[in-house]
Amino acid sequence: MGLTGGIAAGKTIVSSRLTERGAAHIDADKLAREVVEPGTPGLAAIEQRFGAGVLQADGSLDRAALGAVVFSDADARRALEAITHPAVQALSQERMRESVADDPTRVVVYDVPLLVEARGAGEFDRVVVVHAPRAMRIKRLVALRGMAEADAVRRVDAQASDDERLAVADDVIDSSSSLESTVQQTDALYRKLAALALEKA
Repeated sequence: MGLTGGIAAGKTIVSSRLTERGAAHIDADKLAREVVEPGTPGLAAIEQRFGAGVLQADGSLDRAALGAVVFSDADARRALEAITHPAVQALSQERMRESVADDPTRVVVYDVPLLVEARGAGEFDRVVVVHAPRAMRIKRLVALRGMAEADAVRRVDAQASDDERLAVADDVIDSSSSLESTVQQTDALYRKLAALALEKA
């Protein structure tokens, strides 16, 4: 299943709980870092496209330097995505196969913040959206991550809208209430997904 939600929606709480219950967890953000490690074709392609100025002295990716380029230039961002997205997709497919090799009934959670923007919902058996309203997510970014409100607004608005995410959802976890409520919804979701996995096997 694909797990998504806007920044500060509560995906980490949901993915952690699903993992506690026995699901395999694959994190798209971690895969995105793996495909640009030193020595990878991804990092070589980034250096070729953006120049040595996006590398640190040790040859690793200078994320701040690259971010300064791509977040202010839509064409540069698309060029970066054309390099990284196919590599992440291939690695994610490999990790999914590995996750069910020993147990074909295991629930696999692919945690992908930009599912709507970058991946699309069609490759997953189910899409779960962790949802909290935009204003609440902005408040969380300011209060919990120490962001300036203007920066929080920019980060939230750079992603797909709530409506776009909810339009692809098979299931929604409403994280706008208490932690207990979010955990209860997640437990119910796990039971449902485990039953579906058994049927599919």
